[in-house]
Amino acid sequence: MDTNDNDARDNTPNNNPASGSDSGTVDSTAKTATTAIAKPVKRKLSRKATAWIAAGVAVAVIAAGTVTALVVKNSVDSSAASAAATAASTALTQKIEKIYTKTYQSDAATKLAAKKAADTYTENNMLVVRNPYGTNTTSLYVYFTTTDATSVSYTVSAPSTDYADFSATAYQKSTYQKTHEFTVLGLIPNTTNTITFTMKSQSGTVVTKSMTYKMGKLLGTEEVQVTKAKTTTGTKMTDGLYAILGNDSNGQDYMFYYDNEGVLRGEVPILYYRAHRLLFKNGLMYFSASTHDIVAMDRLGKIEKFYTTTSRYLLHHDYVMDADGNLVVLASDTKSDTTQDRIIVINGKSGKITRVVDMSALMCTYEETTSLASMGTKASATSSSSSSSSTDTSDCSSKTVVSDSVSSTTAATNPDDHSDEEAADTGTSTTKDWLHLNTIQLLPGGAAILSSRETSTIIKLANIEKGTPAIDYMIGTASFWKGTDFAKYLLKKDTSDGDWADTGGQHSVTYEADDSLPDGEYYLYMFDNNYGSSNTRPDYSWSSAWSTMNTTMSASDNTGDGYSHYYKYLVDEKAGTYKLVKSIDVPYSAIVSSAQDLSDGTILTDTGWMSGTWGVYSSDGTLLQKYQMKVLKNIIYRVYKYDFTGFYFS
Repeated sequence: MDTNDNDARDNTPNNNPASGSDSGTVDSTAKTATTAIAKPVKRKLSRKATAWIAAGVAVAVIAAGTVTALVVKNSVDSSAASAAATAASTALTQKIEKIYTKTYQSDAATKLAAKKAADTYTENNMLVVRNPYGTNTTSLYVYFTTTDATSVSYTVSAPSTDYADFSATAYQKSTYQKTHEFTVLGLIPNTTNTITFTMKSQSGTVVTKSMTYKMGKLLGTEEVQVTKAKTTTGTKMTDGLYAILGNDSNGQDYMFYYDNEGVLRGEVPILYYRAHRLLFKNGLMYFSASTHDIVAMDRLGKIEKFYTTTSRYLLHHDYVMDADGNLVVLASDTKSDTTQDRIIVINGKSGKITRVVDMSALMCTYEETTSLASMGTKASATSSSSSSSSTDTSDCSSKTVVSDSVSSTTAATNPDDHSDEEAADTGTSTTKDWLHLNTIQLLPGGAAILSSRETSTIIKLANIEKGTPAIDYMIGTASFWKGTDFAKYLLKKDTSDGDWADTGGQHSVTYEADDSLPDGEYYLYMFDNNYGSSNTRPDYSWSSAWSTMNTTMSASDNTGDGYSHYYKYLVDEKAGTYKLVKSIDVPYSAIVSSAQDLSDGTILTDTGWMSGTWGVYSSDGTLLQKYQMKVLKNIIYRVYKYDFTGFYFS
């Protein structure tokens, strides 16, 4: 068995060990190759000395090991430790930035091709390379051929630990083939893993081969296993992996994969900020890697395509792909005095921005009536009116809704400057966050569903793909839109089964078609944060509109019901109505968060603000499984589950 270990670092001994990503080792009965890792020398100290060191007190140790002097130099040690941590973090960031370049990916592919050509690889002599493209820390690239055409499945186990095994069937173009090239996910860091490969021919012949591999360290500080806070006995979860999209931090950022047991099965470093969702097309997986970058990665981990929103636009919270393979992205225009209200189209082939939709122009007569404020800043109330205040909107006719010619086509100028992360999320003190789009979904026929957090409104735009967007309908609280030019677009509530509180700052609104429904009907489901806050509308009272709506970030001191909800609406466009057909109380999260209907009828929700929990519910609202992850900063933006069929797995 031939092996080569690559990771996010240069392949040199003891290269930045503080980064937490050392090489792995492999052992097999067929062929053995081992990489020796230099171990730091440890000196055993007394418990008291250890405590003093932890407190920042330097301990002088004589050769005999006796503590003879204590020198208090807290500030010096603290500064040195801080400098070392900063240096390590900077080095890691620079290496990740190198990974996200065409040159690095091309060089890695060339090296891998050379290794494939250097030997004949069979099931008795597999080519195994750790993370060759630097995009998944605990993964292995595997290549070999078989005499008979076979399928390949594998099981990863860590016998010296209590972690559950991880099994999968590797993706192949054909179920049975003679050449096998795939990614193995799921190795446990810092321990010896046993990977058992099972090759099965169409005639039923089965061949099994095993190897051991000592996986190295993670790059990040995430848990290898998150806490399973609740488990309903006998419950079987759907196949797939939970993708943790945005456990934001002040350091290096990642996307993580966790399995049903809560065990880490993938660590994907990104440039910074967060990945917001995964899109799949033609064997590539698309995800955002910063406030300006979207990439497309193949099944083996190679980044094949690079897209940029340019230095002018900040990616904001969501993106989808149209039928032609173009990326449709929510964004902020850094040259505008409004924020989080643009939709840009990036051509899938050229990578250029070909269209910009300006919602502040489309909804100008409303936007002009709102006050200057963003998340975290609130305008002062000037009246007690519950409707939008009167403002001169005579200049609205001169504004351009759609721009098909975009002048700024350069990439972001300074990839080391991550200061725009906050601006991408919350705007700035000089920009008006009057709409705050957080979700986009494309519908058949070229329309789009948008979610606006600031107005707690769902908006359907017609003809967005044709370049002539127009508001088709809106779903929101009637009193909020009273007196505006947009009240006429509101769908009527179908309260035949009872009334309910409209959404408050909803996220993750998802379109769901159902062939059993009549024409013009479909579902929209979402995470209803149930948080009423509109900083650009200081005179509007959400608590007056809905007594159950929460109006503070914390659930403990709320005047509302203290819950967020999973909501599912039935929309009837022909009747012009919407109806709540399912509601589940979930732990409160004032902002961010997500909801997802899974293939077996269960429901996944992420309570993203501060708590770091996600849960799986039965269709009747019974909590089946709850996971708890350490929050690195203050949010886990989204958790979606992907089965990765046709990508990693068959």
